[in-house]
Amino acid sequence: MKQQSIEQHFQVYSSWRQQLFDAVEDFRLWLKDEEIGDARIDQQLDQVLLTLRDDKLYVAFVAEFSRGKSELINAIFFADYGTRILPSSAGRTTMCPTELLYDKDTNPSLRLLPIDTRKNGTTITEYRGFTDEWDEIKLDTKNPKSMIKALQHIIEVKTVSIEEARELGFHIVENENELGLQKNEDGLVEIPRWRHAVINYPHPLLEKGLVVLDTPGLNALGSEPELTLNLLPSAHAVLFILAADAGVTKSDIDVWHDHIGSGGKSHKGRLVVLNKIDGLWDELKNKGEVEREITRQISQTAKTLNMPEANVYPVSAQKGLLGKVKKDKAILKKSRLLELEDALGLELIPGKREIVKENIEGNVTSTIKSIRALIGQRVKGVYEHIDELSGLNGKNLDVIEHMMNKVKKDKEIFEKSMQRFQATRSIFSQQTNVLYGHLNVKNLDKVIAATKKDMRTSMTTGGLKTSMQNFFDHTTRTMNEVSKQSQEIKDLMEGVYKKFQEEHGLTNIKPGAFSVMRYLREIKRLQEKHIQFVKSLSLFMTEQKSLTDKFFESSVAKVRAIFKAANKDADNWLKTIMSPMEAQVREHQIQLRRRLESIKRIHQASDTLEDRLKELEHIRDGIREQESGLEKRVRQIVLSLDAETEKSAKKRA
Repeated sequence: MKQQSIEQHFQVYSSWRQQLFDAVEDFRLWLKDEEIGDARIDQQLDQVLLTLRDDKLYVAFVAEFSRGKSELINAIFFADYGTRILPSSAGRTTMCPTELLYDKDTNPSLRLLPIDTRKNGTTITEYRGFTDEWDEIKLDTKNPKSMIKALQHIIEVKTVSIEEARELGFHIVENENELGLQKNEDGLVEIPRWRHAVINYPHPLLEKGLVVLDTPGLNALGSEPELTLNLLPSAHAVLFILAADAGVTKSDIDVWHDHIGSGGKSHKGRLVVLNKIDGLWDELKNKGEVEREITRQISQTAKTLNMPEANVYPVSAQKGLLGKVKKDKAILKKSRLLELEDALGLELIPGKREIVKENIEGNVTSTIKSIRALIGQRVKGVYEHIDELSGLNGKNLDVIEHMMNKVKKDKEIFEKSMQRFQATRSIFSQQTNVLYGHLNVKNLDKVIAATKKDMRTSMTTGGLKTSMQNFFDHTTRTMNEVSKQSQEIKDLMEGVYKKFQEEHGLTNIKPGAFSVMRYLREIKRLQEKHIQFVKSLSLFMTEQKSLTDKFFESSVAKVRAIFKAANKDADNWLKTIMSPMEAQVREHQIQLRRRLESIKRIHQASDTLEDRLKELEHIRDGIREQESGLEKRVRQIVLSLDAETEKSAKKRA
């Protein structure tokens, strides 16, 4: 089986995304040309195209210090530049979490958020919107030496008192065996100067939407809970780097169990990298002995982390980088870097593709369903109209007048139904207001404020835990109320749909449901992380309260984001649940007016029956062409959505 570089995997994904984009865009333009659809459908398809256009793929690299993490990032993503982009040397290098991405709307730069911003409890996500809070250094991408010098700022440190370090959320230890920062001979502590770094750099992979998160070890993860809550969970792949010369240390195990592993339940998107295998290359040993030692370490690592051995990849990042820079295929192969790149591509790309597919499939499916129903109703209406007029052939004026009166009566009955429909719309509006009330972020903010007040007045660990637990309980209950209310709205609309279908023969469409399952799962995940975090805290009260406050503020920020997302999704659902009925009602009104007008004109002898039938047959043929054009474009979208993934293709190869 031929191994592929990460660039090749990206190219396959980009081609799939472009193919799907073209199919949806062709569908949207066709609807516009045919004058089918409405503002809601335009909005849905625009959202699909935006998702495909601005797609991002996140991969996180996590390791304790001196595991060769930065060197691995350089080897995988930046070897083509013939030098190390990220600082990579022995000892502590990347002291602050670093994102590598590309934003075409801003100039290449290094943006640095000062560590002191931790003091006010504001999250990194919130700070992203305040550019003046960041230190910015311009990057000269054509001058490698200048760029390397600029990026050295990432590893800057400063010395502060123990009190200030604790205020900033760092854990200070008394002996070398503990995890955390240690004070020096003067009783001071060395901490990173920066809280977060963002490198905006026009690398080909970053231009295609890749975002790389370089995360330092346990101390940073513990003191910056937003990493644990937001950035790591949002990553489509996480690489956990160990060092073959050190084995799996206690701090490695803590990082894995507390922040990455999932208790042995699922390892999707999780790869373990056993780096520095070149340290096992012993010229006094034969190749077989070296391979057996590597195999033994793979087995031991997998057992320790409760991972499948297939998810553990031995590599030499340093030799892999050297092999790529020197174009030495032999040393590159020996480094096993390409095997890891192939695995990363197979984890990252299909997983992300499924997320993209899931995000857009609902909008695409509902749009197609609406257009099919509309065209189907037009086809049905024109055939009924043709049958109706064909039945008048050779009839006298009395029969034609009787038919005209019948259509008028149908129109009157329908108008009465419309009055009931408007009354239902009023009830629908009341029900939606209740739903929006549950999801109102202002109401949530009141709960947040009350929880923070309780936390500030609580001086015990139990009190802090209770305050936090009450917050999670409230958000869970609220989401359950949202689920109950959305079901009531769905039941209401099902009754309306059924009534119109029975009385007026409209197309049978069942309104979709609104699920809160994904929001509840995310809240539960945050709650579990919160419990885990509290357990890991020191018994030192001042430090415990500081870290708990910071963690909870990150939890709150994430829950607030969940409620905002639920608001947006509920809004789209409410538009979707009503629109198909509104479209069918409008179409039925048009058909009734058309039937009445046809019979009037025949009754007044302003048109012959034959002329009107020919006109209707022409309309029928046009609708049939629309039907064919729709199905052609639907097939193209479905083929693009369901195109074979790389993983399934490789399994059959």
